[in-house]
Amino acid sequence: MRGLKVLPSGRPGRGRLYVNLPDGQAVAWYDRQTNRISVLADQHRDAVLAALRPYLAGPYTVGPPPVPTPADLRRLALPPDEDLAPNRPGEDLLGELELGSGGTRARHRLRQDLTAQQRMGDLLDSLEPDGWRVLHGIPLPGLGRIDHLVMGPAGIFGVRTVPGRRQRAAVGDLLLAVGRAEPRPDPRWIRRAAAAATRALAAPVLPALAVVDASRVEVAPTVRDIRILEPATAAAHLAAAPATLKPPDVEALFTQARDARTWLPPLPHRPRARAFTARKPRSGR
Repeated sequence: MRGLKVLPSGRPGRGRLYVNLPDGQAVAWYDRQTNRISVLADQHRDAVLAALRPYLAGPYTVGPPPVPTPADLRRLALPPDEDLAPNRPGEDLLGELELGSGGTRARHRLRQDLTAQQRMGDLLDSLEPDGWRVLHGIPLPGLGRIDHLVMGPAGIFGVRTVPGRRQRAAVGDLLLAVGRAEPRPDPRWIRRAAAAATRALAAPVLPALAVVDASRVEVAPTVRDIRILEPATAAAHLAAAPATLKPPDVEALFTQARDARTWLPPLPHRPRARAFTARKPRSGR
């Protein structure tokens, strides 16, 4: 059968590959980690194998899919145009650069922002084998975009990335200053964005600032609600945080967050998401 499309479920080289009919309906998927092809419609088996042949690595198995979880059903019903998982770090900034608008200084700052988002995004993507799931460029109507949304054992973090430009970065309650540049309201913005994301997901989203390539980062002692991440220590910082989410919870939240419709303003005909209660970490004995 002609017309089958192979689409990734996440970043290139990670996650699953879905085989869809021309109308967007999924008929199979290939799990890269297990090398298993799950076929939903047996009459398309030969066509599915032909479409996936360029992507297969080593021995593989073919068969019916396992009993789907609610997250699996929602992911299968997600239209490709509404899926945020393929977003690359800084993808919107790359589009602005290609348009060529703005002066030389503005384009230079845009490149710095893009480089910082790409570096931090690639680092966060590398945490996926440890049970973390990451989305980039989450749209928040009226606020802009959360650079990275990170979900894992320690909870959900909305991350705004700031280029340090090899200068001192000072983080305060309301403003963040890099070198002698005009202070920016990044702390206030990420708090508002995390609050909006909390409402959209009906689950706690913690604000975080990622400062990339600063000569040093100074944080005011009054800043206690915002996580400050740096490339050299971000992975260890997140790994050391107390666990609050189980793997099925992470997958369910990831499936919900990757749907662009989750982030639209609530409408009278659209029910709100059910509140999600995180598991409290056990206290040591």
